[in-house]
Amino acid sequence: QHGPVFTIFALGKRFTFVTEEEGTEAFFKSKDLNFEQAVQQAVENAVSVPAEAFYQNHGNLYSMMKGKMGPSNLHVFTGPLCKELHEHMAHLGMEGSGDLNDLVRHVMYPAVVNTLFGKGICPTSQSEIKEFEEHFQKYDEDFEYASQMPECFLRNWSKSKKWLLKLFEKVVSDAERTNPSETTSKTLLQHLLDNLQGKHLAPNYGLLMLWASQANAVPIAFWTLVFILSYPSIYKKVMEDLVSVFGKAGKDKIEVSEEDLKKLPFIKWCTLEAIRLRSPGAITKKVVNPIKIQNFTVPAGDMLMLSPYWLHRNPKYFPDPEMFKP
Repeated sequence: QHGPVFTIFALGKRFTFVTEEEGTEAFFKSKDLNFEQAVQQAVENAVSVPAEAFYQNHGNLYSMMKGKMGPSNLHVFTGPLCKELHEHMAHLGMEGSGDLNDLVRHVMYPAVVNTLFGKGICPTSQSEIKEFEEHFQKYDEDFEYASQMPECFLRNWSKSKKWLLKLFEKVVSDAERTNPSETTSKTLLQHLLDNLQGKHLAPNYGLLMLWASQANAVPIAFWTLVFILSYPSIYKKVMEDLVSVFGKAGKDKIEVSEEDLKKLPFIKWCTLEAIRLRSPGAITKKVVNPIKIQNFTVPAGDMLMLSPYWLHRNPKYFPDPEMFKP
């Protein structure tokens, strides 16, 4: 409607959207754009990390996370994650009905938290978890608004954020107290604490890490299951693949290794197709030097916006873009 490049003015900022290939290439490759500067204010609003500390820590923490969570290190997490998932799925019983989104959250939240933060560090028992989940869900639901707007407009969100930061003071002190000297025994949270400059901000970064571990994984797990369950032929193929690798259901406990996952490419394709159809509406970088896209010069200071949602529905690359076709 507004052409290949257009700007809207909102919340005191200029958001310039690019919708064609040239804009996409510039977004991912241009040195005139900066991701850190685009997200700094959002991080400050969301977890109260001031700008100076954010710029001081971002590069170092990003490299550490990328290394620890990279493909070559994933084998470290598979054993503990399988064990956790078994434990939390056992609570579900053998039959019954419920809300799929709640089910995915109830299983994934404690499993992921215990794997990345260490067992028993965050509240994961049934009694403690209820209050925590209420606050975390509120925090997560309004995160996108809260990262862009003054806190005074979002009273309930602000209350949940303060509650979570208070909780993370205890989480961090427990993690520091039990921090082992040898690297291989450390949790991801303990690696974060070792690399952080400005220890008083540890609860803030802990909360950010928790949010980051859930914010994409939970919805994508949910949508992958929704799509698989909605197409009988796809569901049948997934189940046949699982039987061919793990044998019939009803075995006591299945250990999933990286080798097993390599034999299940179809499930990976289902996940990638769920990401294609359900990825976020927009991602952003800040323009630090004026940049030319098509016949337009986008000025420094603009937030350059790219929409994975539109890109993934371009019929040139995805015939039948709305169809789930793993």
